[in-house]
Amino acid sequence: MTLKPVDRRSVLQMLAAAGSAPFVLKSTFARAETPLTVGVLYSGSKQDYGFNQSHAQAAAALKKQPGIKVIEEERVPETIAAQRSMEGMIRQDGAQLILATSFGYFKPHVLEMAAKYPDVTFAHTGGVWTAGMPENIGTFYAYIFEAQYISGIVAGHMTKSKKLGLVAAKPTPNLLRSINAFALGARSVDPTIQVQVIFTGDWVLPVREAEATNTLVDQGADVIAAQVDSPKVVIETAEKRGVMSCGYHSSQADVAPNGYLTGAEWNWITPYLVYAGSVRGGKKPEHYLRAGLGDHFVKNSPFGKLVTPEARAAAETARADLIGGTRVIYSGPLKDNKGNVVIPAGTTQSSNDRVLDGINYLVEGIIGQV
Repeated sequence: MTLKPVDRRSVLQMLAAAGSAPFVLKSTFARAETPLTVGVLYSGSKQDYGFNQSHAQAAAALKKQPGIKVIEEERVPETIAAQRSMEGMIRQDGAQLILATSFGYFKPHVLEMAAKYPDVTFAHTGGVWTAGMPENIGTFYAYIFEAQYISGIVAGHMTKSKKLGLVAAKPTPNLLRSINAFALGARSVDPTIQVQVIFTGDWVLPVREAEATNTLVDQGADVIAAQVDSPKVVIETAEKRGVMSCGYHSSQADVAPNGYLTGAEWNWITPYLVYAGSVRGGKKPEHYLRAGLGDHFVKNSPFGKLVTPEARAAAETARADLIGGTRVIYSGPLKDNKGNVVIPAGTTQSSNDRVLDGINYLVEGIIGQV
């Protein structure tokens, strides 16, 4: 990735110096005469124990930065209502930066608003900017599958049945990358481990999620993971059934105090600060911003009380290897769960390899189908 000298590099250097501790980007914002107003849109509740909450946590951290004012609106549908919300933030509140956090906001809503308001920066989670789109649009995402790989390693050390369960929404490329990474992490501990995945069919289906969790436990899974918009129901159900769990999006540790092992979390404050810095510096937004563990875009939940010293050590070693580049998750020879070679021997696909943007398979060891 190319680091920009004014905004992105300064943010990432300060994050690296601060580690995982909160910090204030004083040099960028403190001298501002007028506050930078940032508008944040969520498709659901800010307290959903999932994707929306992960963004709300970043917005809360952004509010602590001097010279920044944050306005938020939750439960904004991915319809024309999103355009009305963005326009209201711009016209009524003077927002100079709009953070549109839901996938469905991008086309056509962010595209149309960006064209209408060329002096406002729009940053969208998960979209892909292409040439010809308005220059005031940035798209950002994170390699959360790196953190999911580490969760898989912990689960692989903790399982006794050698059966893991995963409740997922849809077989989209982003989810498949993480599902596969979880399985690859677990099977790096023991190649006999199997991961059974059940797709519910939509992002939020609480009843179906609970049913899927119970089915997986009934079939012998003693660790349950989740990749739905709000994993709370999955983690709560696993806790009630007396099995261990790994979370996703944000921490669900407080709803599973006994069985929660760790989880893969977004750390959205990092790209938020990158885009806030570009607005302050009068720069165009970075159109395609992606990064992972090494750049503090993702993280893992703190280890739960059940996690053994051996599992902790293996997870930390893997984290260091991934950050240092000595371990690549998608490395050949790798087969899918139908026996086809998807990555030949001697070939690696690093986290920022764009071929992974179109991944359409489940790896060997996963029970389920796309």
